[in-house]
Amino acid sequence: MNTKLWLATEEEIPIVHRIMLEAFEEYRFLDVPSSALNEPIEMLQTSLNSGIEQALLCAVDGVPLGSTRFTKTEDSLYFSRVSVTPIARGKGIAKAMLLWLETYAKENRMMKLECRVRASLPKNIRLYESLGYRVTKEEAVTNPNGYLVKTVVMEKQL
Repeated sequence: MNTKLWLATEEEIPIVHRIMLEAFEEYRFLDVPSSALNEPIEMLQTSLNSGIEQALLCAVDGVPLGSTRFTKTEDSLYFSRVSVTPIARGKGIAKAMLLWLETYAKENRMMKLECRVRASLPKNIRLYESLGYRVTKEEAVTNPNGYLVKTVVMEKQL
């Protein structure tokens, strides 16, 4: 398995968006569907083109199968929308992306990585815990669709 990770270019924004939609499709029928499913590509383009966010792509044998987005603050890196296409799950793609982000954060002298996870998705929480993240806060947030979602904030100190 030949895995390659890189920062997405402006031309690759449609790939990042497509992977996210494929990955989040399984959350369409939750009590509160994921707002990722309604996120217009224009919003992603604006966010990436303005430098507010960056996106990471992961390809296996030349085929893009994973993506995530992240923002940098003074001392931390916040990532979101960790996405792996359903056919590629269980192959270590999410872990590879998270380890890449960790290296990137260390190289940029950041003190921690942070993410927010739905409390109703224990499988996702376990993935982060297996990589050394811990739950630091539980809170309900209003998603872009206007629904209240119970979440946990997870952090990993570097």
